[in-house]
Amino acid sequence: MALWRGSAYAGFLALAVGCVFLLEPELPGSALRSLWSSLCLGPAPAPPGPVSPEGRLAAAWDALIVRPVRRWRRVAVGVNACVDVVLSGVKLLQALGLSPGNGKDHSVLHSRNDLEEAFIHFMGKGAAAERFFSDKETFHDIAQVASEFPGAQHYVGGNAALIGQKFAANSDLKVLLCGPVGPKLHELLDDNVFVPPESLQEVDEFHLILEYQAGEEWGQLKAPHANRFIFSHDLSNGAMNMLEVFVSSLEEFQPDLVVLSGLHMMEGQSKELQRKRLLEVVTSISDIPTGIPVHLELASMTNRELMSSIVHQQVFPVVTSLGLNEQELLFLTQSASGPHSSLSSWNGVPDVGMVSDILFWILKEHGRSKSRASDLTRIHFHTLVYHILATVDGHWANQLAAVAAGARVAGTQACATETIDTSRVSLRAPQEFMTSHSEAGSRIVLNPNKPVVEWHREGISFHFTPVLVCKDPIRTVGLGDAISAEGLFYSEVHPHY
Repeated sequence: MALWRGSAYAGFLALAVGCVFLLEPELPGSALRSLWSSLCLGPAPAPPGPVSPEGRLAAAWDALIVRPVRRWRRVAVGVNACVDVVLSGVKLLQALGLSPGNGKDHSVLHSRNDLEEAFIHFMGKGAAAERFFSDKETFHDIAQVASEFPGAQHYVGGNAALIGQKFAANSDLKVLLCGPVGPKLHELLDDNVFVPPESLQEVDEFHLILEYQAGEEWGQLKAPHANRFIFSHDLSNGAMNMLEVFVSSLEEFQPDLVVLSGLHMMEGQSKELQRKRLLEVVTSISDIPTGIPVHLELASMTNRELMSSIVHQQVFPVVTSLGLNEQELLFLTQSASGPHSSLSSWNGVPDVGMVSDILFWILKEHGRSKSRASDLTRIHFHTLVYHILATVDGHWANQLAAVAAGARVAGTQACATETIDTSRVSLRAPQEFMTSHSEAGSRIVLNPNKPVVEWHREGISFHFTPVLVCKDPIRTVGLGDAISAEGLFYSEVHPHY
């Protein structure tokens, strides 16, 4: 009987200490271990749940990411689409007989030599870039070598098609895609993506995606980060040929969310055509019924005049939401003389306070306010190690879930896993930062248990979360589009919008 009582006491005490673990998880582990050992119950058990910062952060995300009350049912996406040919940049340039020389940026590529110099320039920085290749015949020759190269892979490409493909993974969503869709692209698209007959064409547009890994070397060059360099000779997307088809399809499709991308593809066009097309974009978006949010996805650009026109020629005021990365954000503020525009490039990880200042300026100068009839109320900013969702108060809900979902998909898609694999990702976000540099901001210290940080500034809310960066990424192309799509999927627009 005494033996039985001893076992019962031990069991009761074990249960009590277990309850302490659950009810007071913040109690120091040393105190719990001391309590356990003083009871002579043997080695203390490990605390429940994940212990690494990455594991704690991923678990906290999973608790935060909830579907919005009002969900999108029909999403229309346009207007750039293509087939991405993805392969090793170094191996392709070697196959073309090119050798590593000095890096130099070219806003437009005219030759193989321009390609080699631009690739070296951006690989040395570990930065993403996209360029237009002007010579049709040379591009065709390079594309043929790339497409037939051992290990080259063909994927859905173009921001609109990639965003549409990501939305289509949700079976309860109907997705319309308008863009130049050739036979190969049509074959690659999800069955849940509807392409109007007017968008189908006989020949695909190919984009070449030259990837490189962190630490990859070519001659004296060593890449600091994994990334990619994109180039194409794409006239259909460059002229935004499917814009009218897109807008005319909306009346029948009746979307509750519209996503527009491809403006950056106009860089290869004349200034006159750019100006004309932008006016047509503004007119087309203005024709979309009031109450349907329009998200504009930006992409890599080099033409400051075109970017300035996008900002100032009424494009920003007619869209509801923006998606962009650190290169596009800095180029935007440089082109429009915004905050920190004297900065020539980011020095490593983009400073959170500077990014916050620029996002605030965009929404204050071009967003909705009592004195301005603008639709712009939301910006989703993403960079390798963190994301920020900035929204004008009173227009959006579920921001915590949206920014967390966008960051989570960056880690899963880059590593090609269904869920976050904590052994394959690392937390590289700044451990502390200021929320502003142009005014007295707050100092934030990162806590993996509470990974979404919120702050407010003059009627604008900011939601920040780190990214769990994939240590050995399988594929970097389309991450920004997946991030924007996932963030939008979990976002909720207020009904009075």
